[in-house]
Amino acid sequence: MLDAVVVGSGPNGLAAAVTLARAGLSVTVVEATQTVGGGARTLAPGDDGDLFAGLPAGLVHDLCSAVHPMAWASPFFRAFDLRAHGVELLTPEVSYAQPLPGGRAAVAYRDLGRTAEGLGPDGAAWRSLMGPLVEEWEAMVAVGMGDRRSVPPGILDAPDPLRAGAGAVRFALALLEQGTRAWDARFSGDGGALLTGVAAHTITPLPSLSAAGTALLLGALAHATPGRDGSFDGGWPVPRGGSGAIVAALVADLEAHGGTVVTGHRVRTPADLPAARAVLFDTTPRTVLDVLGPAVAPGLRRALTAFRHGNAAAKVDYALSGPVPWADPEVGRAGTVHVGGTRAEMAAAENAVAAGRHAERPVCLVSDPTVTDPSRRVMAGDGELRPLWAYAHVPAGSDLDVTEPVTAQIERFAPGFRDVVVAARAIPAAAMAEHNPNYVGGDISAGAATMWQLLARPTPRANPYRMAGGVYLCSASTPPGPGVHGMGGWHAARRALRDIFGIRVAAL
Repeated sequence: MLDAVVVGSGPNGLAAAVTLARAGLSVTVVEATQTVGGGARTLAPGDDGDLFAGLPAGLVHDLCSAVHPMAWASPFFRAFDLRAHGVELLTPEVSYAQPLPGGRAAVAYRDLGRTAEGLGPDGAAWRSLMGPLVEEWEAMVAVGMGDRRSVPPGILDAPDPLRAGAGAVRFALALLEQGTRAWDARFSGDGGALLTGVAAHTITPLPSLSAAGTALLLGALAHATPGRDGSFDGGWPVPRGGSGAIVAALVADLEAHGGTVVTGHRVRTPADLPAARAVLFDTTPRTVLDVLGPAVAPGLRRALTAFRHGNAAAKVDYALSGPVPWADPEVGRAGTVHVGGTRAEMAAAENAVAAGRHAERPVCLVSDPTVTDPSRRVMAGDGELRPLWAYAHVPAGSDLDVTEPVTAQIERFAPGFRDVVVAARAIPAAAMAEHNPNYVGGDISAGAATMWQLLARPTPRANPYRMAGGVYLCSASTPPGPGVHGMGGWHAARRALRDIFGIRVAAL
């Protein structure tokens, strides 16, 4: 009998497996698809059912996540030490950008002061909002990536707990400002649009508290200074070679500690699970219910059944013959571009999606990894090709091919974009679960990112990870929620170690 089985090989599942294996347990990860990594896979045309059919050979594409501020900031990954495991996080000088009508743009540089200067009349407002949060980014991370049930260790054991606590309070006050209709009181110009592009990552109505929390945390990380020990560079980096580099590092560490990974093994019933003392599901709550059936207590079953999924993202991957010709050249230096126009335009688009309608001009997230990773370019014939990654926000379950709406939105701010498009491949929201069952209806957050569900996901119980006996949920459907940070897996695995094996682990 194994000590532990982990169902699903996304970053949370692998983080749980690494934590358990490093504690000396025998661990096997079982994955339904043919490739490991869940939402952090990097694939080429022909891989795993040819998800990128029609795109030129040689290019590799990030299937879901592509840019990783949470990877360096995460307490799990900081303890794991990605750099020591061979992962290069390449940080652009421009963390993200917001192209705007008329050919101008708002630009979030790594440097907070330079960002404020570029925002003109909103510069002082940006500095006053983001400056204190950047100073106390570690306190924000402790709160944002905690288990939502206890005072985060990053507050209690901080070098100056009072200062860290004050930073957490400032975060809460800023959240109340930017998460309500008061969000325009501070900004009169482009600063509001710049922050709203980050808020839109939640795919929720705008303004909202959950969107504001995302905007403030990720926005602060965009300007965060390098680690005191020099172990990370901050900002919004992309891994050299793609997101799969993070997955490869986790798998290698797991195997080095005696763990194994089995692909092509779908778990539908308890009979599909290898015998083990503990089982951790990097899946949705619905999968746990489907597999375990009556083993889940009636009260918990009702609570898990009430867990809601949110609206969706539809994907477009491009092969380009050259860089995107943004009207403002500074946008071309950004690792991430939020394409949606003004704050009012983005709010209208996100609110249309929340009402179940496709926005005429959807909010799109766009990333050209070659801005910092030239290795992602390939030679083809007499020229060079590069990948471009893009999402559009759509209603849950949408079967719309969003290639044209996304192309039109980019062309709006980058005239001539169509001329550099060599090929494109779309994955509608309704098809997202075919390559990752956790993305129900295209919900890449593995659960609606409402404030309640971020605080009480998947249920309000004191232990949100334990489902029944030795069974735990460790996915993005648990605290702290979506993102490539491994924290759901780390929190769940440490509870399993304590509850089932009597092992208390404070760190890796």
